[in-house]
Amino acid sequence: MMKKLFLILFSLVFFTGGPALNAAGNLSVQEAMQTSNGTDVTVEGYIVGVPVSQSAVEQSDFSSNYALALADDAGETDMNDMILVKLDSEYRYEWGLQNNPGLMGEKIVVDGTRDAYFGHEGVEYVSSITNSSGDCGGGTGSGDGDGSTSGDYYSSADGLTGDALKQELHNVIDDHTELSYSDVWDALRHTDEDPNNAGNVLLLYTGNSMSKYDNGGYVDDWNREHVWAKSHGDFGTSMGAGTDIHHLRPTDVSVNSARSNLDFDNGGSAYADAPDTYSDSDSWEPRDEVKGDVARMIFYMAVRYEGDQGELDLEIADYTGTSGPYLGKLSTLKEWHESDPVDSFERNRNEIIFSDYQGNRNPFIDHPEYVEQIW
Repeated sequence: MMKKLFLILFSLVFFTGGPALNAAGNLSVQEAMQTSNGTDVTVEGYIVGVPVSQSAVEQSDFSSNYALALADDAGETDMNDMILVKLDSEYRYEWGLQNNPGLMGEKIVVDGTRDAYFGHEGVEYVSSITNSSGDCGGGTGSGDGDGSTSGDYYSSADGLTGDALKQELHNVIDDHTELSYSDVWDALRHTDEDPNNAGNVLLLYTGNSMSKYDNGGYVDDWNREHVWAKSHGDFGTSMGAGTDIHHLRPTDVSVNSARSNLDFDNGGSAYADAPDTYSDSDSWEPRDEVKGDVARMIFYMAVRYEGDQGELDLEIADYTGTSGPYLGKLSTLKEWHESDPVDSFERNRNEIIFSDYQGNRNPFIDHPEYVEQIW
């Protein structure tokens, strides 16, 4: 009888092609760690910290919402017994430990794909997170169905179009924390972090990944690019438009200089230091992968800065060779917005700016349809 029972149990484990599941049908952390990369998994474990490198997990004083470490024991301290869960933007507000330190020690269930994270056993491409009891959400945020945590942020703009929508969106995003220009360095290290290398930032125009601390004014450094060129309104680097990180991005020093204060449009000669980038005497065309990013930053600036409270009134013109508080070219920017839709990097960046720095959002990332409704 015992021999027969052993054969049955052996068959259940071996011939099903995977590890045994617990009573709820979920893998333990140890079982998930032994599962091959590329396999869809449902893993159940306790939140035991925030991974910050290949060899370190924060278990107090959490510095980010980017990821979780799970273990089978709520008191686990050995990283070798943890699986690392990468949190994409839609999960960070509710599940990140920087926002929700009280989640430490909670048991959760994660659906995702086994993949290495920080060179360690991990889970990426998360599709759901629930408490082990089945409850969704670890914080107080509420989603609005578009993958963001903006909740009722735009409710006052419902049903509006044209100038009325533009004005109401301005009212929504107008008041926010303003950074100093020196604070922008650290902010960009956070907002533009390379998702595949936590020690680097991604540069806007080249797409290159560079050390977060190779910043400055030398030719091989990265610096702070004003996507809405600061001479188009003469706001310089003063707090407000000059330090608004919704349009400030890390950029190779020489590429930043080459772009100068050019408007955005298609065409020109290839620019050798940035792939698939073109320029002429009055316009700059970035690579396809960031055309939409550029457009949505410009749309944000034109709505955020509307001339009230002594601020500039920035406007988008439908031509190049602009001067004063104008930047072009509107029709091209709308095309770029359509051809390069919002991606996870933009959503993540928008979320970090909202939750960690300025307290306001880019409406055109959360609601791409607003572009056509206004312009």
